[in-house]
Amino acid sequence: MTQPLVRLNPPALPDAGAMGYSQITIVEPGRLAFISGQVAWRPGGEPAPKSFVAQAELVIRNARMALDAAGGSPADLVMMRAYVVDLTPERLEQLWSFVLAFLDGAQPCVTGIGVAALAAPDLLLEIEMTVRLPT
Repeated sequence: MTQPLVRLNPPALPDAGAMGYSQITIVEPGRLAFISGQVAWRPGGEPAPKSFVAQAELVIRNARMALDAAGGSPADLVMMRAYVVDLTPERLEQLWSFVLAFLDGAQPCVTGIGVAALAAPDLLLEIEMTVRLPT
């Protein structure tokens, strides 16, 4: 049986738990999956939506499909990184509602990173994940 992930929010650090994530996740040995950055692309090759909100919705959907394909769930997430072009408080707030719904109460470590550009000029958001898979 897989040991549960241990989530910590030490009192000496800001209370990340109140925001829906953890400052620290401790992982016992097991199988790890590293999920490449998911972007707002579709299998049919359609262009990415132009709006940030539409891209966030599609990126989270792709992240969910990748996590499912790996055999994990949000509770198994160790780390999530979001790369956001022209990161602003507004974009972070828009993204966070999708992230919280996706996490469904799980509180992995989360890092938001503002970037100048991603792999293609139409992309505004990319999310990568590290997952400890259940045994």
